[in-house]
This record gives sequence, structure tokens and C-alpha cells, in this order.
Amino acid sequence: MDCIYFVNMETSKSSIKEITATTAFKVRHPVLREGKPIDSCQFTGDDFPTTFHLGYYIHDELVGVVTLMKNSYKELDHKNAYQLRGMAVLTNFQKRGIGDALVKKAEEMILARGGTFIWMNAREIAVRFYEKLGYTKHDVPFTIPKIGLHFVMIKTL
Repeated sequence: MDCIYFVNMETSKSSIKEITATTAFKVRHPVLREGKPIDSCQFTGDDFPTTFHLGYYIHDELVGVVTLMKNSYKELDHKNAYQLRGMAVLTNFQKRGIGDALVKKAEEMILARGGTFIWMNAREIAVRFYEKLGYTKHDVPFTIPKIGLHFVMIKTL
């Protein structure tokens, strides 16, 4: 894809681009599904026309990804909702604002597409990250087998 969005990062040249699902696997797999088969990081809906994927590049190296799927949350009535999935930043690049930049760019793009609401199933270790970006917990936590404790998090855009 040829959409490129430049972001400020003091120490290096970086950009956020729309990418394919297959490209997203390059970061999604080692971060979210390490030790599992590559097909374990493929999501139903990855190739839907309403789904988009963003990649964060530093000097042409893909270091972070996020996927956004047009998908309503069953318990809340939002017709223009998107689900955030597969948020991942390579370990050596975490804690540098890359995840923040990806989420903020995703929110901008959702708004541009007429979206008004975003939700996700966040891993327990990611809850504080999303809370700092204005997301709130909704409902009770749940466990995804072989992955761990998750919380539904929501935000109206």
C-alpha cells in the first residue's frame, strides 16, 4: 500500500504506513504468538475490505503493527465501531512511544472513515498503556486459553 504518515521521533527517521495483513505477521507473530505456528497470528477478518493494518517503520525496518477491523462490540450499540487487534511492537523498540503513535494514527483513520467508537480485548499487561490513551475497562476480565487474562477496553472517538 502507498499511504505513508510521518511521525516525529527525535532519534530516528520513522513513518507509519498502511500495510497488508501478511506484512503485519512479521511483528505480530514474534510478539504475540512466539513459539506458536505462524497461522496462529492470522485473524478472521484480516482481509476484509473494511479492515486496515498499520506498520511503524524506523529506517525502513518494520518494528510495530496494529490492525483495525470494522466490528461492533456485542454489548454496546455503536454502529460505526472498530476493533483494535494485533497491537505489537518488537521487544527492542518498546517503551519509545511507538505504540502510542500507532494507536493515535489508527484513531485518526477511524474518524476519517466515519468510525465513532473503538474497542479491544487487551492483555492484562497492556491495560495501563491503553488507560493512558483514554481507554476504559468495560465488563469483567476473562481468560483466553493459552494466552492469558484480558479486559475489554473501550473509547468513544
